[in-house]
Amino acid sequence: MRVIITGVTGMVGEGVLHECLLHDDVEHVLVLGRKPCGISHPKLKEILQPNFFDLSEIKDQLTDYNACFFCLGVSSFGMKETEYARITYDLTLYIANLLVKQNPAMVFCYVSGAGTNSSEKGRSMWARVKGKTENDLLQLPFHAIYLFRAGYMQPTKGLNNTKRWYYLFTWMYPVLQRLFPAYVSTLREVGLAMIHSVQRGYPASILEVKDIVKLAKE
Repeated sequence: MRVIITGVTGMVGEGVLHECLLHDDVEHVLVLGRKPCGISHPKLKEILQPNFFDLSEIKDQLTDYNACFFCLGVSSFGMKETEYARITYDLTLYIANLLVKQNPAMVFCYVSGAGTNSSEKGRSMWARVKGKTENDLLQLPFHAIYLFRAGYMQPTKGLNNTKRWYYLFTWMYPVLQRLFPAYVSTLREVGLAMIHSVQRGYPASILEVKDIVKLAKE
């Protein structure tokens, strides 16, 4: 597998990258980011691009990949809908459209969120925007598209980009897993499920937490 990963300076992207670097079937990883990820590994290549809305100068370097794990995203907290949509929808679709032209046989995995609204309606702004993003990604002619509606993700120990507030809950994970199995997984399971989706496929394009956990174990 040759994989492109975005968002590795965030918790999810770093965790997914960690699993890719450990996995024997992943031979090469290209990290696309705005700032250095701070990781050195024989499998890893990094391209720094300050403006993600214009990748025309590097598009030829984005060919010959069979997977993209799109982990780039922001919290909607304190943001207006137009601002949030520009990053969550506009940027995602721009990069996805470019990648599908360069790699039509690619599998595209997108980190969405539990509670995303496919109807693009409802009171929750972030859920509407994520829903539109999911719907329009599904129209692109990738080999396959998988939308990972992750919930709470137990962080991987030893990584650098875990959000501080997660440490308030990590000790509770066994309890959360028992009480709310449909909403919690480990970050390791998310990374493994993405790798397995490329290797084996999955019967559904939208993966809820239970699907993520199942695919990680297969």
